[in-house]
Amino acid sequence: MLNVTITDSAQVYLAGLLEKQNCEGIGVRMFVSDPGTPKAETCIAYSRPGEHNEEDMVVEYDAFNAYFEQRSIPFLDEAKVDFAEDKFGGQLTIRAPNSRLPNISDDSPIEDKVNYLLYNEINPGLASHGGVVSLSEMSEGFAILEFGGGCQGCSAVDLTLKEGVEKTLMEKIPELKGVKDVTDHTDTSNAYM
Repeated sequence: MLNVTITDSAQVYLAGLLEKQNCEGIGVRMFVSDPGTPKAETCIAYSRPGEHNEEDMVVEYDAFNAYFEQRSIPFLDEAKVDFAEDKFGGQLTIRAPNSRLPNISDDSPIEDKVNYLLYNEINPGLASHGGVVSLSEMSEGFAILEFGGGCQGCSAVDLTLKEGVEKTLMEKIPELKGVKDVTDHTDTSNAYM
């Protein structure tokens, strides 16, 4: 169920931007990058015909179609897109209060499950050493991780990776094939020793 509001003023503003693109059938696409994490960012982009994904939810407005990324829908709950005029022309604002909140279920993509565990169970423990770990990408069922802060260059990072991070992720996400570390640990400037 999609619960996103694009106000009338925002629709008028977006329709004006789309008209300037001189592209028949162009719409907008809304999604959240890094959903459910502190790095989450809600985005609106142009969507030319054929650029959206088959799974996208389509909402028809008076002047354009809006495409909502399927994976982002739970994180866009209660989102509001508004346009307020001011002396400089105006500003489009996007408020998505749930974009950074963990919102996972058994059906969630593996990437969301990994991010949830990293930010809510693993990173709080690493924070005591000034460390942090984030998901760089998923590749063939493996979580490619990057360590930062006090973990980068730390002599115990292999133990942390194998006995802490990998063990936790593998126990809680059975479909995960393993983890790999892509961090450059030769930089020891912030390492926790």
